[in-house]
Amino acid sequence: MAAQAAAAAQAAAAQAAQAEAADSWYLALLGFAEHFRTSSPPKIRLCVHCLQAVFPFKPPQRIEARTHLQLGSVLYHHTKNSEQARSHLEKAWLISQQIPQFEDVKFEAASLLSELYCQENSVDAAKPLLRKAIQISQQTPYWHCRLLFQLAQLHTLEKDLVSACDLLGVGAEYARVVGSEYTRALFLLSKGMLLLMERKLQEVHPLLTLCGQIVENWQGNPIQKESLRVFFLVLQVTHYLDAGQVKSVKPCLKQLQQCIQTISTLHDDEILPSNPADLFHWLPKEHMCVLVYLAGYLEKAQKYTDKALMQLEKLKMLDCSPILSSFQVILLEHIIMCRLVTGHKATALQEISQVCQLCQQSPRLFSNHAAQLHTLLGLYCVSVNCMDNAEAQFTTALRLTNHQELWAFIVTNLASVYIREGNRHQEVLYSLLERINPDHSFPVSSHCLRAAAFYVRGLFSFFQGRYNEAKRFLRETLKMSNAEDLNRLTACSLVLLGHIFYVLGNHRESNNMVVPAMQLASKIPDMSVQLWSSALLRDLNKACGNAMDAHEAAQMHQNFSQQLLQDHIEACSLPEHNLITWTDGPPPVQFQAQNGPNTSLASLL
Repeated sequence: MAAQAAAAAQAAAAQAAQAEAADSWYLALLGFAEHFRTSSPPKIRLCVHCLQAVFPFKPPQRIEARTHLQLGSVLYHHTKNSEQARSHLEKAWLISQQIPQFEDVKFEAASLLSELYCQENSVDAAKPLLRKAIQISQQTPYWHCRLLFQLAQLHTLEKDLVSACDLLGVGAEYARVVGSEYTRALFLLSKGMLLLMERKLQEVHPLLTLCGQIVENWQGNPIQKESLRVFFLVLQVTHYLDAGQVKSVKPCLKQLQQCIQTISTLHDDEILPSNPADLFHWLPKEHMCVLVYLAGYLEKAQKYTDKALMQLEKLKMLDCSPILSSFQVILLEHIIMCRLVTGHKATALQEISQVCQLCQQSPRLFSNHAAQLHTLLGLYCVSVNCMDNAEAQFTTALRLTNHQELWAFIVTNLASVYIREGNRHQEVLYSLLERINPDHSFPVSSHCLRAAAFYVRGLFSFFQGRYNEAKRFLRETLKMSNAEDLNRLTACSLVLLGHIFYVLGNHRESNNMVVPAMQLASKIPDMSVQLWSSALLRDLNKACGNAMDAHEAAQMHQNFSQQLLQDHIEACSLPEHNLITWTDGPPPVQFQAQNGPNTSLASLL
């Protein structure tokens, strides 16, 4: 018996020594691989060699599966060798399914492999893989939730928002069952975001109310709580802005800014949540600090945008997340419109070119923003009086969008181009005006766009000489724009009403319109409306015999004309001005310099 026991002990010692040796060679190779991966710059080829060296040792299944996952991950993230990455990830997924209690490797392999399939446009391979992983991960809350989010995102990218909403609903119920109110709120807020995209406003209201209650009642990590509040407020702000309610959005926007300030002062807590289902963040803290700049006021837009773009540049040096490029494009789209209003066309054009460059780097970004890009070019063309090019850009944008609000915005601007062009497009113009008739069956619920449609009808009636009809439309615009602080529409309506009263010989009423129009245009500031108002003030004072006031208004008009003329010449001389002829395919890469402006300046003077 003693001899047998000694032999058994010797065998066990030999096995232990062998296992220790196995551990030592494996850990050594793993250590070298990690050293090469984290070198500066990374030595990926040597890292891959170290990991590949594991297989000749015929390691146990656990080590084999984990090594395939590590190789697949390194090749996927650091090389263009997607074929080898896919092969290793498929092996990791296959082997890990045969090993009990090996969830991390199994589900990380499934998650990465489905990402790779999507990158290769093999969505039909990604979906069943994720569905199977979701089915077998119900006892692993973190991975079950993460995989549900991933499949919902895949459906969202495919524009199948119904399936995505269903999955997010399943996730919310699962999170409730496993006691994670935090992740339940994340699922519900994500569902609310998709419902807003689908314009299912009746479903959004009760969902946001429920989310508000969950967020306020949840007691946990302060950063996570504030991030939920930011997500909730972003949806509220989006909801108001989609409805064109600029005044109504201000309290929410203020709360959002306060939340961002609170988050920026909080320190990241290293303590992990006790519930593994809570291991999620909506956005990194640094990204949320940029987010607040995406909705600012026109008069503060320059300051906010400069801050945000500087912050983004810093973040992009450390983080190549695609969402940062999306933030950058959204910021640029908004500031470009502000520049065109404030009379900085050359800067706006250079920023349009910057958006083009960002879209060149990402086909998905271009696909999502192509219509907006052509719309911005159309607005630029209007500002430099290139009406044929404006028509072409707006027509291209209409072809590329299926977003109702953007469609209505483009049609409104295209109609104003046709009105300014006179009788050339009468049939098309009548058709457009009927499609955005604000008196009945207006195609979108946006307060702002409906007010703009009334203004365009008023402009059309003015050009037709139907002044009473024009006044009715413009008064409707004023009523709507005053209700929601739509300052630019208010200023434009006032000055056009002033013009109508001037034509009708009612100088006192004309003055009552044009003076507040001028004050509001100066506050915005809107250079075109200031130019228009100063010209009307000059003529009005001249007609009333107020020589000094007429001279002062003429001097103002001259100053505005010179500023706009100088900016016009600068913009049209830029090589990027050639972008106005681009109406098909991806953005052009290079621009040839112009000899000089080739557009009429008469409309500016």
